[in-house]
Amino acid sequence: MNTIQSIIVAIVEGLTEFLPVSSTGHMIIAEKLLDIQETEFTKVFTVAIQLGAILAVVVLYWKKFFDFKNWQFYVKLFVAVIPALLFGFLFSDKIDALLESALTVAVSLLVGGIILLFIDNMFNHPTIDSEKEVGYKQAVIIGIWQCVAMIPGVSRSAASIIGGMQQKLTRSAAAEFSFFLAVPTMLAATVYKLYKHFKEVGAFTSHEITQLAIGNLVAFIVALLAIKFFIGFLKKFGFRIWGIYRIIAGIIMLLLIWQGIIR
Repeated sequence: MNTIQSIIVAIVEGLTEFLPVSSTGHMIIAEKLLDIQETEFTKVFTVAIQLGAILAVVVLYWKKFFDFKNWQFYVKLFVAVIPALLFGFLFSDKIDALLESALTVAVSLLVGGIILLFIDNMFNHPTIDSEKEVGYKQAVIIGIWQCVAMIPGVSRSAASIIGGMQQKLTRSAAAEFSFFLAVPTMLAATVYKLYKHFKEVGAFTSHEITQLAIGNLVAFIVALLAIKFFIGFLKKFGFRIWGIYRIIAGIIMLLLIWQGIIR
């Protein structure tokens, strides 16, 4: 992976991490089209650059993350992330194996897109418009919904937002809670991935460290813009447009698999 390739993949990560379109699916497509050879480092890279995206959430919502008087906020995130931590720990190897299946990603993009076409009508009577109104039981249920995204192509953002709407959150409140939940979830996934890499492969080379630094910086900047855009867009238009986009992306990926461009 060269610098240009790492920048492009990081742009894709920053754009798609918080949108309901599956950042994993898009990065797989980008890597294949860029002819990036799959190595242990590229597997770590696609996870580790999530740190940049995490930082974007913390910066945009810094008052929330550093309001230590509001201890309930931290407890809600803690209980909400427990299902993903348990599921990820128990099924880590199977999840990694699924990540190698482009067909799984393509089908998930397609099916998820069809679901998003109808989400706005399915959960159209929200009663919760703020994170402060989210109870602990609701936080856990949203965390369980998030686990569905361990199937590549589903989208962590889509799963947790749908979970929030199912628990009576408004679209914008569900999206913001999804952003907050992303911080401990993605941080835990990144730390675990880095730990496994150091344990099984060893330290990164200077070139790899440079690529990780560039990737995180680019993902941070792009994610800042993507989050601001998404909240405004979601309030105004809902999920239907994202469903259409996912269906198109899924079909394109299936065609690329059929043509042998993606294996």
